[in-house]
Amino acid sequence: MKSIRLGVMRNWVVGAAVILSFGLAEFSQAFEIPTSPRARAAVTKVEPTLARDLRVVGLQLGAPLFIRVFKKSAELEVWVEDRTGRYSLFRTYDICDYSGRLGPKIKQGDMQSPEGFYYVTAEQLNPQSYFHLSFNLGYPNAFDQGLGRTGGNLMIHGDCVSTGCYAMTDDKIEEIYTLVESALRRGQRDFPVHVFPFRMTDRAMYRFRRSPWIDFWHNLKQGYDLFEQDRRPPLVAVTNDRYVFATPDDVQIRIADDVEARIAARMAANLNRSAKGKSKRADIKPIRDVEPVKASMGIQIPGE
Repeated sequence: MKSIRLGVMRNWVVGAAVILSFGLAEFSQAFEIPTSPRARAAVTKVEPTLARDLRVVGLQLGAPLFIRVFKKSAELEVWVEDRTGRYSLFRTYDICDYSGRLGPKIKQGDMQSPEGFYYVTAEQLNPQSYFHLSFNLGYPNAFDQGLGRTGGNLMIHGDCVSTGCYAMTDDKIEEIYTLVESALRRGQRDFPVHVFPFRMTDRAMYRFRRSPWIDFWHNLKQGYDLFEQDRRPPLVAVTNDRYVFATPDDVQIRIADDVEARIAARMAANLNRSAKGKSKRADIKPIRDVEPVKASMGIQIPGE
């Protein structure tokens, strides 16, 4: 029997399978969204056009969304949930600037932009950013921390300048920020941001097969492939210093209405797939801490 640590959540373990028990929650609960005159002005300016453009492709402003970032091509994708429960690509934005080379961020001061799987809550929005508007990616998550990686305040923001962040032009961050704020205001508790070095096709993986990061990238590719196949963001957890994944259909989860349960829900993973038959202890953790990352509303220097 594998030993699973689930923090505050009750858990039952049968063989290699994990069953999580949560109370049912309604997603209509109101959450306080941080704002500022700058953020309100941006939303007022771009919201009507965004709402119209979404309607044209059968999507709705405020529906749950998902973001993917690709370093090599310097692109940020916004995917929006459609009426079928799958996600459709709404818009692809050019990233104006990012720091470092292909590969993850390792330590504070290395000027690297991170790669991996992150979640953003309302508390991570910064409507008073020195870089126009921003939101904190949540680096380092549990995976990063488990490997001793350091640094913080890694953002997606405006102003087209990067010291470890993903920087957009101000007009693009205004659209992205409005989409994000609308989804959170309508009840999405957090939204996933998946950051990849490149589009993780088999051809690209072969091209970079001699990279020192190829094993890490193969792990990222597992999550990439699940979304490509299912068009729903996979559930992500960490075990034995690796990301593990499950589709929403792999596990049945009922979400409690407290923050800890919401985050703990992200721990769901298919251990039969990830453990590969090994008897090594599987210590399942959410990919970010139970305490939400709080974006400073005062002085905040991104890209430590």
